[in-house]
Amino acid sequence: MADTLAPGFLVASPALQDPNFLRAVVVLVEHGVEGSLGFIVNRPAPISFEQVRRILGIEGAESSAGTPVFSGGPVAPHSGWILFDPSDVEEATLEDAVPVSDGLSVSASRRLLDAIAGDEGPSRRLLALGYAGWAPGQLDGEFSRGVWVPVDLDEEIVFELPAEERWRAALRSAGIDPARMSGGGSFSA
Repeated sequence: MADTLAPGFLVASPALQDPNFLRAVVVLVEHGVEGSLGFIVNRPAPISFEQVRRILGIEGAESSAGTPVFSGGPVAPHSGWILFDPSDVEEATLEDAVPVSDGLSVSASRRLLDAIAGDEGPSRRLLALGYAGWAPGQLDGEFSRGVWVPVDLDEEIVFELPAEERWRAALRSAGIDPARMSGGGSFSA
């Protein structure tokens, strides 16, 4: 597979039955000879931002409680990653961030987490607990089995659509009708 897969979406095809990735939409941040890294952005976590804040002992504004928290993947589920739109943050915040596209960056910065808790961080954001990772060549093998559909990254899908609409929206953005995919009619969201 080409390095141009990242940044982009990996959208689980109906053939992918692994419960960790069933109907997943993954923001693929990195793909290369050393492996691949991404974050699931359509699987809400069973914990709220307020609970995360309390566990970490972070003081915060009540308005930050609406920050969405997702199960970002099965690897290191106790780690936290912030996916955010860098357009409305201070330049100092971007020092700890990895740009993914013009409208999306990723950071594991405690400083950014504190800013979000204080409702001073980016307005478009989500917290991913854990990540999806693939060893060298592993993702390419999965592509050859047809379990992933590569789709262009669309930050609006990540930040503006409800989680339950992202799988279908990502496929439709590539001109794919999910109902016409093999097994696609069996999904209800």
